[in-house]
Amino acid sequence: MEEREIEKLLHAVKDGTTSIEDAILELKKAPFEDMGFARPDIHRGLRQGTAEVIYGQGKTPEQIFLIAGKLLEKGQKSVLITRMSVEAANYFEENKKSIRFTYDGMSRIGIAGEQIDEVKRTGKIVIATGGTSDMAVAEEAAKTAELFGNHVVRLYDVGVAGLHRLLNKQCMDEIMSAKVIIAIAGMEGALASVVGGLADCPVIAVPTSVGYGASFGGLSALLSMLNSCASGVSVVNIDNGFGAGYLASMINRG
Repeated sequence: MEEREIEKLLHAVKDGTTSIEDAILELKKAPFEDMGFARPDIHRGLRQGTAEVIYGQGKTPEQIFLIAGKLLEKGQKSVLITRMSVEAANYFEENKKSIRFTYDGMSRIGIAGEQIDEVKRTGKIVIATGGTSDMAVAEEAAKTAELFGNHVVRLYDVGVAGLHRLLNKQCMDEIMSAKVIIAIAGMEGALASVVGGLADCPVIAVPTSVGYGASFGGLSALLSMLNSCASGVSVVNIDNGFGAGYLASMINRG
């Protein structure tokens, strides 16, 4: 939708010939931006509640930079870039000029524009991992949820190999007061079932590719989580921290 069309629509709302609801519906139909190599969805935030996110893997550093710049130019406040390489982050840093940009190597998350607000956060999302090796996926989930305005509590390395770590009072208090929990584990993926049997809120299970040969790159954990006998456990794809953080945000914020 071009500027003159938006102006016409706003005048119609002002004149009373178009309702606010109908105007919002029209804005939701506004098109993407055609850049030739990419078509950023400029109005995804209006249509879905959360703005466009850039999946960095497979894109060149220049493509990532240009897409992010276009989204910011069109009014998006923050641009989340997942699976961003160090090379792409360095390219962004060298060319960003006035754009605010941060990069976290653990999660491979880049954020352009407005950064995570450390104060204005809602609800509580608890992220629990089976081991320290799952932290990269966990941080992808955590930073995604935090950028979307959620309060995140991290419980790392509380897997079933030492179950008492999860069952201590501090961890249990966090689990029992969470709005949603993300349980992240590799190997056999048992953590999701344990957490699902303790919590009274939705549990999002994330299998990771951590494990020896018979884990089949996370497939074993995925199947274990899909076969969980605990109620209220849903499962996202292997290593999909972003997907878990996004879904948890939707649940937490209602």
